[in-house]
Amino acid sequence: MRVLALTRYGRLGASSRLRTFQYLPLYREAGIDVEACPLFSDRYVESLYRGRASVREVAQGYARRCASLMRSKQYDLVWIEKEALPWIPFAMESALLGRDTKIVLDYDDAVFHRYEHHPSRLVRALLGTKLGRLMSRACLVVAGNDYLAEYSSRYAARVAVVPTVVDLERYALESRQRGDRKPVTVGWIGSPSTAHYLRMVYAPLREIKKRHGIRCIAVGARPDQLAGGPFEAAPWSEAVEVGSIQAFDIGIMPLLDTPWERGKCAYKIVQYMGCGLPVVASAVGANASVVQEGTSGFLATDSENWMSSLERLIVDARLRREFGDNGRSIVERRYSLQAQGGRMIELLRGIARTKEVQST
Repeated sequence: MRVLALTRYGRLGASSRLRTFQYLPLYREAGIDVEACPLFSDRYVESLYRGRASVREVAQGYARRCASLMRSKQYDLVWIEKEALPWIPFAMESALLGRDTKIVLDYDDAVFHRYEHHPSRLVRALLGTKLGRLMSRACLVVAGNDYLAEYSSRYAARVAVVPTVVDLERYALESRQRGDRKPVTVGWIGSPSTAHYLRMVYAPLREIKKRHGIRCIAVGARPDQLAGGPFEAAPWSEAVEVGSIQAFDIGIMPLLDTPWERGKCAYKIVQYMGCGLPVVASAVGANASVVQEGTSGFLATDSENWMSSLERLIVDARLRREFGDNGRSIVERRYSLQAQGGRMIELLRGIARTKEVQST
């Protein structure tokens, strides 16, 4: 079985790394030959995080993607992360894919809202229905959470919810005892594109820092993004991200409550819980499904909630350990590569065996 995986990014892009690349060894062991062809290179992602996207990299990426689409008929199915050609109308993308190509679409963000809710009437006219039409011709849509699945079900004949997961072999629990170290560290992990959410918790964390002398770390944010806040910036890399999280005592995930954020897959929370940490997160979208309130963490709806939830964990090392253990068990059962890998293999095999190709 041969699969062409048209990812948005290489390994440096979190969505591609987690939704496609981390599964490749399992696919290989199962006899599924996957050729991954990113649209954008790691150089592009690096320039994007520096705030200087390269037009040349974009042009080269689209040229490579068109070439990949032209040979898609050579494969048993084509796995597409979100869409093959962002900002290109459906008719062109569909023509390049060809009528007889079996496609599987994967969504871990509500990217359809970018087109539907775009301020430009022209963009809405040209692209507003694009992703729905793509879903209609897909043999399967894989959605990272229920919000994305509900939207996809309006158009797709078949939808499967597969959460974004961690590999338990990488997220091994520390052997050392956690709990009584000082100061207590409240941590966040992400990228420059999501660091703006931290402003939501600046006020409560400043007050808590005065009362309890905590340390606040933001892994993956640029120092200039944290100016005036309580956070210290720490660099991110795939090689050190697990160790960086293990240095936290509490993990946080603040989010705004808009349609875009409701499509997010709560991956930060999964990372924290995978490391055996208690969490405090905004009660938005998948956060409310992943966090079991009062069991693995707390869900916050305003600054007062953030303050009280964090303080309960800061002053109670036993509660931190209890929540952390519960969270780890949840990840092992549902939010791990080991829990979802076999299911993904069967989904792909099932699509490859089908004779029908969806058409619009």
